[in-house]
Amino acid sequence: MSLFDRFFGNGVPNGMDFEEQRRWMVEHQLREWGISDPRVLDAMGRVPRELFVPPEYRESAYYDGALPIGEGQTISQPYVVAHMTMMLELKGHEKVLEVGTGSGYQAAVLSLLAREVHTIERIPRLAERARQVLVDELKLTNVHFHIGDGSKGWPEAAPYDAILVTCASPTIPPPLIEQLAPGGRMVIPVGPRGLQELVLVRKEDSKVSQEKRAPVAFVPMIGEYGW
Repeated sequence: MSLFDRFFGNGVPNGMDFEEQRRWMVEHQLREWGISDPRVLDAMGRVPRELFVPPEYRESAYYDGALPIGEGQTISQPYVVAHMTMMLELKGHEKVLEVGTGSGYQAAVLSLLAREVHTIERIPRLAERARQVLVDELKLTNVHFHIGDGSKGWPEAAPYDAILVTCASPTIPPPLIEQLAPGGRMVIPVGPRGLQELVLVRKEDSKVSQEKRAPVAFVPMIGEYGW
């Protein structure tokens, strides 16, 4: 089954508490559908996804689909989070830029897999809510929050060993390529509103290559190099 085919996902069996749902998610929504990196599976099994969704959707936190988080934004389905994270091939020493903090769930997963995470969000209310969960509740210390136009990246902390973009851009923003370190990788949805291709970008010295991986559908990137 393709990544596109999994967009509408499925739910966990009834009667499980959140910890049991998280274990079920790892085994049946992730491992069975091709997420093979043991570090990614471990991180997905450790982050309490229920903390990142609004209270009215908490009982559906482990539904394998996107959920609204307010401000016209969504939290991506667990499989997509794991799939994009696995594409970065993180080893633990990297400095990562995330474009589109949203709920903070993706940043939390990245924080367990990389040395340092910078995450940028254009909506202050979402960024503050994510900060409260990651810092105040989960006590994570390696995530740095920024407010701004994510299509321009965050040059103050560049270069980055990896960049993960959680919103769709019509083209790959040049600043993000510039801020990617030699040998770095970027995962970004590229294409028109409604349906995009998930693209893996590799940078080797001055040479940049792109590889289309799967059709996806993300909220649009709003900014100078987005929509």
